[in-house]
Amino acid sequence: MAFVAINVLTVPAERRDVLEQRFASRAGEVDRTPGFQAFELLRPLEGDDRYLVYTRWDSQEAFTAWTESQAFGRGHAQQRADGPAASGAELWTFEVAERSERPADQR
Repeated sequence: MAFVAINVLTVPAERRDVLEQRFASRAGEVDRTPGFQAFELLRPLEGDDRYLVYTRWDSQEAFTAWTESQAFGRGHAQQRADGPAASGAELWTFEVAERSERPADQR
């Protein structure tokens, strides 16, 4: 089964636009990484300040290879003049035990 990595980013309300703009302008190198399946940036609703960066992979090994790649290092080492958007981060990892999805032609 697939492997899911969720980066939990604590983002103060005044930095939300900065975070979303940074993801909107990302290079997208992860999309071309072997074993990569999906990416989603999940915006919190009322009462929470945590964004979830969801990625799904063929395997934990594929995810680990990405995090050890030069492309990952370049993407995460960018120095921003206005500082970090998130005030904290935590990584959650999961193995997909079961999955159901509506076929694309029926959406």
